[in-house]
Amino acid sequence: MSDGTSDGDADERQAHTVRLELVDEPGELLKALHPIAENGGNLLSVFHERGSLTPRGRIPVEVDLECTARQFRTVVESLRDAGVNVIQAGTEHYGEEVMVLLSGPLVSTDLSDTLSQIEACTSASVVDFSMTDEPGVDDVASARLRLAATEGSTDAALDCVRDVADEKELHVVEPLVEGSA
Repeated sequence: MSDGTSDGDADERQAHTVRLELVDEPGELLKALHPIAENGGNLLSVFHERGSLTPRGRIPVEVDLECTARQFRTVVESLRDAGVNVIQAGTEHYGEEVMVLLSGPLVSTDLSDTLSQIEACTSASVVDFSMTDEPGVDDVASARLRLAATEGSTDAALDCVRDVADEKELHVVEPLVEGSA
């Protein structure tokens, strides 16, 4: 199966998806769409989730476009050069979701770093996050994470969450999966 990057497929136009995080300021969506048009990408759809925020407090945007593999690499590079936060670039869509709870010293162990490490896992993305607004005893807090995982990679995503939690001495409450009860 070709990934569209070999020389034989380099001129074949195909659909690609780019997931972005945008600051909630006027002109940010236009700033993100400009490199796509400028580099030969044909917009297929733009899903701008204005009412929701990512764990980093930004607006998630998913852009589907059509272009060659070469053009796509240039589009992604141009987006990054323009200061647009590219979360995912590729033809694969997240097809599974899983919810986990974390508890422990979330704030004192650098919550932002915890989320960034989980986001760095190639198999998953944090699509929703909520945390208790008051720390419990000994600064223990709880957070709920909804992860989107690529098809068939939920176990790998959970392994990543477990590894990060172990490193930061956090507890993970995992979902029950079929056959585990």
